[in-house]
Amino acid sequence: MKGPFLFSIPRLWAILVKEFIQMRRDRLTFAMMVGIPLVQLMLFGFAINSDPKHLATAVLLADRGAQGRTLLASIKASGYFDFVREVGSEAEGGELLARGEAQFFITVPAMFSRELLRGERPVLLVEADATDPAATGNAISALRTLVSGALQHDLKGALGYLAPGVEPVELRVHPSYNPEGVTQYNIVPGLMGVVLTMTMVMITGLAITRERERGTMENLLSMPTRPLEVLLGKIVPYILVGYLQAGLILLAARFVFNVPMAGSLPLLLCVAMLFIVANLAVGITFSTLARNQLQAVQMTFFFFLPSMLLSGFMFPFRGMPLWAQAVGEILPLTHFLRIVRGILLKGNSMAEVWPQLWQIGLFALVAIGVGVVRYRRTLD
Repeated sequence: MKGPFLFSIPRLWAILVKEFIQMRRDRLTFAMMVGIPLVQLMLFGFAINSDPKHLATAVLLADRGAQGRTLLASIKASGYFDFVREVGSEAEGGELLARGEAQFFITVPAMFSRELLRGERPVLLVEADATDPAATGNAISALRTLVSGALQHDLKGALGYLAPGVEPVELRVHPSYNPEGVTQYNIVPGLMGVVLTMTMVMITGLAITRERERGTMENLLSMPTRPLEVLLGKIVPYILVGYLQAGLILLAARFVFNVPMAGSLPLLLCVAMLFIVANLAVGITFSTLARNQLQAVQMTFFFFLPSMLLSGFMFPFRGMPLWAQAVGEILPLTHFLRIVRGILLKGNSMAEVWPQLWQIGLFALVAIGVGVVRYRRTLD
């Protein structure tokens, strides 16, 4: 038989040309096909680091003796610890840990050098913010090795009798907020932010796009409504959906994974409202940019991938290079993770939450403003 039943190279070529033309016209999809692999390459190749160094460390130096300073110099030289502040009391150091401004708090107690010279094995106390066990594990392991050998050069001559035998300094490490290093205590609270980011952005990203594809956008345009009213009408129902998701995750965290809830749940739910609104605003903005639902989903994934990888959910935030941390600080998920872990595991109050909360609020305002402007343009 002849005709259309035989394979035809010209017909195949015509279909290929047609697909390339369509791909060229759909520039956003083509940009996503090229951009997403590049983003993954950059993030996994340069930004992700499972062995974080230069961790923020506060120091209480109650003894100014030579041996204490030598020990601290050796700890700093390891590269795992950056001394960001010298505090005057244990309470001040504990506040830095609670606010997340320090990952470690090292205390060189009074009479440290005197007890060392007497052979009494003075105590070096190290408190760690263990809400993320992956961020502190390698540093603590390195610290144990450092302390055992840091004073070997000092213990010579008249002090040579201290070198052999038992280690001259006793290292006590207190992993605060998650002393047993349970991974679920870190992952499960963070899942609240990850799930809300993915679902809220995607659902609202499809909202206006769906209206346009189904031809019902004209009905919205014919109504005597303002852009802000339409946007709020699109956002408010999904706020309730977001709270439903947050409630389910909190119930699972408490009764399935036994995650401690040291802080105020009403405070967490109030903070979640602002975070949900921020992500919904991003979704609305995407819906005004996308020409179809596929593009809306693609833009959602393009936003979700850096949010998940650069926020500190999967990998330690302080282990990333400075440029990646700068990008992560822009994303609302980064700050929400610190808030939810701080409230549940540390018992943080509004005073500790506020430095992260206002940044989520600023992001939400910018996203809502861009969404309103873009929606006005769709009306034109």
